[in-house]
Amino acid sequence: MPTLIHDLLLSPVFELLARIVLTSFFWVAGIFGLLKFEVMVQAIKVHRLPAPEWIVVLMVVTELFGSALLITNFANLGWLGAGALGVFTLLSIPLGHAFWKLEAPRKMEEFQIALEHVGIIGGLMCAAALTV
Repeated sequence: MPTLIHDLLLSPVFELLARIVLTSFFWVAGIFGLLKFEVMVQAIKVHRLPAPEWIVVLMVVTELFGSALLITNFANLGWLGAGALGVFTLLSIPLGHAFWKLEAPRKMEEFQIALEHVGIIGGLMCAAALTV
């Protein structure tokens, strides 16, 4: 491996940037949930889940605090933030992207989103491992 790349990969700035990029979807979604709370509640109601307001509150808290913990590794709890975001992402597959219940072509679109979620979970697993 070239020295320049080696040094970049070990740089604290690179590590911080990687954590910010990895969590970008979550903190952007959390901010959106704060600013457009009722829109998010309506989106949850479409799935006929109970207590949609509380679900949105839990989503926003998980997205923002999980991201903050992973980005900052506050009190060496970055692993917890990564884990919370990973579980959140895993739960969103059957709750929001249940491709097995759909017909083509929507089935394939939701399946691809589910696979993207699995990839993000893998990235979060790597991030959790790197915070200990």
